[in-house]
Amino acid sequence: MFVDRVRIVARAGNGGPGACSFLREKNMPDGGPDGGNGGRGGSVVIVVDPHVNNLIRYRYSPHQFAKNGQNGGKKQMSGRSGEDCIISVPPGTVVSRLPDALIRPLVEEGQRAPDDAVSVPEDPNLLERVADLVKAGEKFVLCSGGRGGRGNMNFKSSVNQAPRRYENGEEGERGQFQLELKSIADAGLVGYPNAGKSTLLSRLSAAHPKIAPYPFTTLEPMIGVIEYPDFKRVTVADIPGLIEGAHEGIGLGHEFLRHVERCRVLLFVIDMAGSEGRDPRDDFAQLRTEVSLYQKELGERPYFIIANKMDLPEAAENLKKFERKVRRKALPISGDNLEGIEELKALLKKELADG
Repeated sequence: MFVDRVRIVARAGNGGPGACSFLREKNMPDGGPDGGNGGRGGSVVIVVDPHVNNLIRYRYSPHQFAKNGQNGGKKQMSGRSGEDCIISVPPGTVVSRLPDALIRPLVEEGQRAPDDAVSVPEDPNLLERVADLVKAGEKFVLCSGGRGGRGNMNFKSSVNQAPRRYENGEEGERGQFQLELKSIADAGLVGYPNAGKSTLLSRLSAAHPKIAPYPFTTLEPMIGVIEYPDFKRVTVADIPGLIEGAHEGIGLGHEFLRHVERCRVLLFVIDMAGSEGRDPRDDFAQLRTEVSLYQKELGERPYFIIANKMDLPEAAENLKKFERKVRRKALPISGDNLEGIEELKALLKKELADG
């Protein structure tokens, strides 16, 4: 199961209270104050882990709580700091804070979460982005732990030799956040359902997406890596097929368009044989429209046209008509007989690996 967007409840640990204590030993029956400081509460820290590829673990464990700091002790002993709560996320994760209007009461550890505790708000404009984590090993403190309270040894003065004053620890930060994965790839495959994107990805890389002769076979994004003899690499993302109105939330592709936002190049995969009863020229125009309406910057991204299924009889004639209308060359390929695959690899290397 692929999960690329979750809502979590995060709470840092509270600082431990300071101690109120006086030194009492055999030869010092009236020693001074020796109450130690409380320990600092643990923080909730997000760490980018390249070995993690989705957010499924936080769908079933949405409550991420750090440990509280321990109490201060006698003989000026400070309490132990609370253990941090580490949240491992894949590269490309965007962290957003939910506004107060959408925050529901926090659920304490050990209690059952309500059914809507991890629902995600539908309007992304209501969210406040706090971090965009891309690099492996990158860390971000989501909620800071509270400072430990001071013990009574800190309040001794010339006019108060036996203070009984001490401090409670500060509360840790808390809040509700959305984690959203936007895959990182050099190139993104964009096309209609059953256009042959998954087959193409399997021919370009060692990825093994599900391939079947019916639409919407791909239900989740997949990343493939093209390895070159000189050890250079290019990553390619395959997303579910788009249909008309995808930018408005119609079909499956609208949930995954964000996975090509970071791509440096878009590859529009066109069924040049029109095997689904559509005109390839209309397919390309509609795909360009959907991408541009989803995000203006994405519509201005460099792109190439991949004329797929060239092994079918109608494809050659359709390709001539297509290039005359769009006034742009398309790269003819066939996933079945590997026509044009090496040319596409060379094109991607020239455009991306050397860039």
